[in-house]
Amino acid sequence: MRTVIVTGGAAGIGRATALRFARAGDWVSVWDVSDVGASTLLVELSAAGGSGELRKVDVSDSASVEAAASAVAASRGRIDVLVNNAGIVRDAQLVKWKEGALAGQMSDKDFDAVIGVNLKGVFLCTRAAVPHMIRAGGGVILSASSVVGLYGNFGQTNYVATKAGVIGMTQVWARELGKFGIRVNAVAPGFIATEILKAMPEKIIQGMVARTPLGRMGKPEDIAEAYFWLASDAASFVHGTTLSVDGGIVTGT
Repeated sequence: MRTVIVTGGAAGIGRATALRFARAGDWVSVWDVSDVGASTLLVELSAAGGSGELRKVDVSDSASVEAAASAVAASRGRIDVLVNNAGIVRDAQLVKWKEGALAGQMSDKDFDAVIGVNLKGVFLCTRAAVPHMIRAGGGVILSASSVVGLYGNFGQTNYVATKAGVIGMTQVWARELGKFGIRVNAVAPGFIATEILKAMPEKIIQGMVARTPLGRMGKPEDIAEAYFWLASDAASFVHGTTLSVDGGIVTGT
């Protein structure tokens, strides 16, 4: 039974990932900024064949992350897998120009918020987990990038910067941590049918589908399976890579 941490695990891809590890009999510490629905999630983890907890953690806050990682390691004796899944969006154009005048721009607040969760959060959680993995003789670090981190996306300067940064950090950590038996990889999802995306206008959703050669949006479970495989012994020689799970999206489509 592995000890697995999944950040942003209360809903969407994170929840599907927590349940996927639970189906393998693992113990999962689900970290999220909200502990609403804790009892329901614990029941679902148990029903799936695993067990675990829901812990209220702000991944952008160093003290919160360090305390949570230490608590998990103290109670379980080790941390085997960390899935850095937590993320937010605050979309806006860098500069919106209309009728010859400035009509809007991305704010400092929205830029900093996304950097804090999506990039600094990955850094803080990984930094907190790695010493425990080294002491235990190894582990797996998995982080959420995105196809937009590879190709860019209109109106997402902040989000794209974080997802490209995750790819870079993954490559650095692969070089630094491989000697300790810690494998480090990232996953780059395409358009995934989470509650946030499903709430978008139908026209936008159809545009996403049209850009995906397989002709559909992905499911949270598609990404969960990628995380699960990368954490398994079947991927024991996969290290420092970013796995695209995107239905075939390529730049220019």
